[in-house]
Amino acid sequence: MKKILTASLLMSIACGAFAADKPLKSIGITVGDLANPFFVAIGRGAEESARKIGGPGVKVTTVSSKYDLNTQVDQIENFIANKTDIIILNAADSKGIGPAVKKARDAGVIVIAVDVGAQNASATVMSDNTMAGDVSCAYLAKQIGGKGNVVILNGPPVTAVIDRVTGCKKTLAGFKDIKILSDNQNAGGSRDGGLTVMSNLLTAHPKIDAVFAINDPTGIGAELAIKQAKRSDIKLITAVDGAPDGQNALKNKAGLFAATASQNPYRMAADAVQVGYDLMNGRAPKQTTVLLPTPIVNKENVAAYAGWVKN
Repeated sequence: MKKILTASLLMSIACGAFAADKPLKSIGITVGDLANPFFVAIGRGAEESARKIGGPGVKVTTVSSKYDLNTQVDQIENFIANKTDIIILNAADSKGIGPAVKKARDAGVIVIAVDVGAQNASATVMSDNTMAGDVSCAYLAKQIGGKGNVVILNGPPVTAVIDRVTGCKKTLAGFKDIKILSDNQNAGGSRDGGLTVMSNLLTAHPKIDAVFAINDPTGIGAELAIKQAKRSDIKLITAVDGAPDGQNALKNKAGLFAATASQNPYRMAADAVQVGYDLMNGRAPKQTTVLLPTPIVNKENVAAYAGWVKN
């Protein structure tokens, strides 16, 4: 069903708007952090899709919430006041944003959640984040021989992060000789956060065999902390994103960054805009949640990895 839906979305994107459709005049995009290339790619993907559907005159506004709920609520209220047709929402707090989303929908605005779920959203387009945590931690477990001490660098309280950690923990639970030392430290989804949280965990735990980070920036920050602490016990780091920085880190044969479950933010955003436009014109999707696959990329296959492509 997921494959059929995705194919139909891409066909719809290729065909553009139907002749009798309402015109798309404006979209608002609010994401977690525009310092993260993943969210920059979401913004660009949404903008390109919107202009493909509505033409060059479509007004596109992209803002960053910095993972702050109150900031994002204000952004949504501004979109409502400006009579935005579609909001592409990367929620700072999946439940906390619910009332603001309802207010937008009550005002006639279509709200499409991307990357993470959002309470009351019209529909959701995201990676299969449970799969991402699963494949990333399955690779980790195999590389440490099914035994050892693992730390999980957690992130903001949004569905994507929760699902990744859930997928990872479920997989690691199948290895009786793997012990999770920590799984509740929020590194904020950033490189600086990964550096800080990993530094604290290194102080707290004298023996760590592997690290799972909820995204590539967190994992790269963790590697820096490990190098600064001159710790030699840690064998590898795995993460989620398939970001350009993660791709480069994988190409470093001597580095600890060993694998990442890859996403496609351009496609995610393009599909989200198309779903929103269809809903705006009375065409409901077959499913309200679209999941995109997250295949593993590691040092062995990174040379063949296309990266974040626009299709």
